[in-house]
Amino acid sequence: MRVPTVPLRRPGWLRPVPALAVAIVLAAAVALAGWYGDHRAGQRDRAVSQALATAPSAAKALFSYDYRTFDDSVANGRTFATGAFADEYARTTAALKPTATKQQAVVLAEVSATGVVRAEADRVELLLYLNQYRRNVTTAGEKVDQNRVVLTLVPVRGEWKVAQATAI
Repeated sequence: MRVPTVPLRRPGWLRPVPALAVAIVLAAAVALAGWYGDHRAGQRDRAVSQALATAPSAAKALFSYDYRTFDDSVANGRTFATGAFADEYARTTAALKPTATKQQAVVLAEVSATGVVRAEADRVELLLYLNQYRRNVTTAGEKVDQNRVVLTLVPVRGEWKVAQATAI
């Protein structure tokens, strides 16, 4: 005599459990990815805000000078610079000093507009429209040079500093 075999069946309420578990894991992964993306966007937005707040003062200090107080002007500019750019700035301004003194040059830089080129939480590139108002003994009155500069700013001990300046 043969004993009939009965297939084992899960109770009806257990059938959707694997699908539900997969759905919960996927939902958690999507939520985590969304949170992480939002977190990174918030960091980037804070970086942009801080860099935009620093850029006008930095540009004014870096690209302005007065022959009568040249060393003080350069020292002020250097407070906004960091890394290799700070060294390059020191070399450039040292080479400029004799000419600035001889021509009694006064240059005042003003930022007229800024825009974000690229931004990350630890590095922001800004395009600055920079007007330099200059006077010296060889020009009559004041001249205006309209420049475009990309400043790369990075955080250094809680402050945003210029790590690179590129004229375009």
